[in-house]
Amino acid sequence: MEYNERTYRGEHFDSPQRRSFSVCHKKTDLWISVDRQSYSEEMERFCVQTAAEMWQMMESYLATDTSYITSLVPYHPNGNAPEILKRMSAVADITGIGPMSAVAGACSEHIAQKLKKRFGCKEIIIENGGDIYAELLTDTDIAVFAGQSPLSKKVGFTIPANISPIGICTSSGTVGPSLSFGKADAVMIICRDVMLADSYATAFANKIKTTEDIEPTMALIEKEPQIIAAIAIKDDKLGIYGSLPLRIFS
Repeated sequence: MEYNERTYRGEHFDSPQRRSFSVCHKKTDLWISVDRQSYSEEMERFCVQTAAEMWQMMESYLATDTSYITSLVPYHPNGNAPEILKRMSAVADITGIGPMSAVAGACSEHIAQKLKKRFGCKEIIIENGGDIYAELLTDTDIAVFAGQSPLSKKVGFTIPANISPIGICTSSGTVGPSLSFGKADAVMIICRDVMLADSYATAFANKIKTTEDIEPTMALIEKEPQIIAAIAIKDDKLGIYGSLPLRIFS
């Protein structure tokens, strides 16, 4: 099932202290929130331009190395590849799947860094298809969106501001257009590196096809030291890992 409405956007990040807007360019569909003091009307145009330049840079290389796009296992680009593609490949070496599994997180981080440099944002949150890059000024609660599962938006974590910047990424085999070999309603992974969180979320969502797969998958997640916290949901079952405060939402 493809979920296009994205009504979950901003539900837990909206605040009177923030200003939010959306940016779309090609495959990049971003919801961006910044501290109100840093906001400028110029930001939206700047982000569209930044996204366009980023995609032009990546597509110029990928046109000469199409194997990078299609690889489902770790893949190393040529030496003249853009740095963003090299970093995605480095992440894939850790997670064991293709480098495009980190593209949403990579795009969010790239635009966040450009925004910070241009506007001096003190707080910035970028959501890209369920994958979030966040630099926070205050502790923030976030729930897992899990499609039709009865647990969707019912469970999540409190994200302490002092551990950001952080990546909060979710992959699903039942929601959205992204490639998944599993049937998980949601696997949320939290890491300090948003690209790593993005790729890990895909890798572990691939492993969950039934509720019986949750326990062994969580056991694998616990072995990865760079994962701060995780939630896996399939139907009415879930697995939870990590030291972050757990939140139950009504």
